[in-house]
Amino acid sequence: MPLVYKICPRSLWEEAKAAGRFAGAPVDLADGFIHFSTAAQVAETASRHFAGQADLLLLAIEADRLGDALRYEPSRGGDLFPHLYGDLPLPAVIDVVALPLGPDGRHSFPEGIMPR
Repeated sequence: MPLVYKICPRSLWEEAKAAGRFAGAPVDLADGFIHFSTAAQVAETASRHFAGQADLLLLAIEADRLGDALRYEPSRGGDLFPHLYGDLPLPAVIDVVALPLGPDGRHSFPEGIMPR
């Protein structure tokens, strides 16, 4: 079961759960798709786009449950990043964990999601 990951402010995730749908963060809405990362990419995503931000969550999503709306497209450095064209179905989110800042100011990822 391949997984993709979304870093999300806790408040935005709480709003999505209350609404029963996740359309994405402001950057996702502006770009026309929801940005995800693979396990190998998520630490760099955190350091580039969420540096120093507290109260974040890491959503683990079953990629197979997203169907054809999930596309891997080239982004920075030619890496293929997963992008979802449409809302994220909440049942596809199989785990939600806190993404705290460590003493060095970098986010601490759960075991199994290792920064490269």
